[in-house]
Amino acid sequence: MSNWDLMMPGMGLTAIGLAGVAISYMGLAHTFIDGMHALTGLTMFIGLIFLAAGILDGGVSTSNRAKATVLVIASIALGFGMFAFTMNTIESTNIVAGIMLAIAFPAIVIAYLAAKMPERVKPVGAIVTLAAITGIVTWVAFGFVSPDTYILAEEVIEVEEQEVEPTGPIFPISILVNSAVQGNPDYDPDVAYVPKGYVVEWTNEDSFAHTVTSSIDVGETFDSGLMNEGEIFQLDTSELEIGEYEYYCIVHPWMVSKLFIEEPKEPVTVIIPDGAGIQQEGQIYYEPEELQISQGTAVVWKNEDSAMHTVTSGNSQEGPDGLFDSALFGTGESYEFIFTTQGKEDYYCIVHPWMTGSVAVE
Repeated sequence: MSNWDLMMPGMGLTAIGLAGVAISYMGLAHTFIDGMHALTGLTMFIGLIFLAAGILDGGVSTSNRAKATVLVIASIALGFGMFAFTMNTIESTNIVAGIMLAIAFPAIVIAYLAAKMPERVKPVGAIVTLAAITGIVTWVAFGFVSPDTYILAEEVIEVEEQEVEPTGPIFPISILVNSAVQGNPDYDPDVAYVPKGYVVEWTNEDSFAHTVTSSIDVGETFDSGLMNEGEIFQLDTSELEIGEYEYYCIVHPWMVSKLFIEEPKEPVTVIIPDGAGIQQEGQIYYEPEELQISQGTAVVWKNEDSAMHTVTSGNSQEGPDGLFDSALFGTGESYEFIFTTQGKEDYYCIVHPWMTGSVAVE
């Protein structure tokens, strides 16, 4: 009779291995696909060893329970096998399957003979071994001497792809200090509304390594890989569809944020008019001085004055707050900044501190 103490772990390990192989071929384990292949393949072979030992313990069982078990295992194997063949995109799958079948069939025959006719195991094993050696030698020999080189692998000339730097306005997102601690703020802004065509730039300000990885497909849409402190990752949104994109850190999966790609927004213009550098009654310094915009909108300051100016976040009493600073820009020049967080931000000109304005972001 069959040994159920061996068959049960055998069935479990085999099923886990087959499921892992199918999942790997489907691409769901993209970020660790090589490791999944190795682990699931090893698990499946260990399961098959236990399973074979359990079924053949005490001879080949003909009980209904043993037949039902074999039928279930065969159904699982065929189901996952057919699914893997139809869904995978790996060209070498057929070769791997053929090698496994070439090993499995002789093993089944020898195992059956060992149980039923042990006196024939040695001659049949010798024949199978000689046939395998002959086939391998013949395949290699014909591959080298035949005028047709279809058997030999063609030399592949690898062409290095040059990475194209994304172009477009920068939408900055910070990975905050201590974001590796669960519960702390992580990505800033946590929810970002980005007009299509902008380049989202994540900067890791934390001392721990992090990633920026799309959630729904585990990095198929975008994946930064590990980013150490001070490193940046850029994403060109012109290649993305309009809609919502959730992303997270693979190393710290509680770090989750969202990216909303919107239709491109027209930037709002603020004029620095002629005479703004002279403090006098009735003079307009920024036009308009108070501005209301929606989140993710860019504001462009154009200098039409003859003097040089700055656009610096903060106020003349407390100084710059570090959010943005145009530095000095002259006549005909402009400065652009995208407001990504809600709230009101005051700004002024460092050279002419009486020049003040504000932007309210909704």
